[in-house]
Amino acid sequence: MTTSTPVANVNALDVINAAILGGKFTNDQLNTIIQTVQYARSRLVRQTVRALDIGDKVKFTGRRNRVVTGVVEKIMVKNVVVRPADGSPAWRVPANMLTRLAA
Repeated sequence: MTTSTPVANVNALDVINAAILGGKFTNDQLNTIIQTVQYARSRLVRQTVRALDIGDKVKFTGRRNRVVTGVVEKIMVKNVVVRPADGSPAWRVPANMLTRLAA
């Protein structure tokens, strides 16, 4: 069994990116890659949503690269409503942008 390291993943991504940009894939192959990436993203969203509970502390990067910390108010299919700790209005955030903080 092999384990992947971050360095190995970066190198693999570089190779894949170079192959895509170099035009080494057909249109059908690119469509398959796109569908695979979309599926992986939706799976990550579902995992994140399942891991969250109302009242959990989370953080995300908002507009203008501002890090926002807040509490989960509502969990929807793909988005989560987060009430910021500073009392500003709630944000509707895609679940894959959230990082759960230790309680």
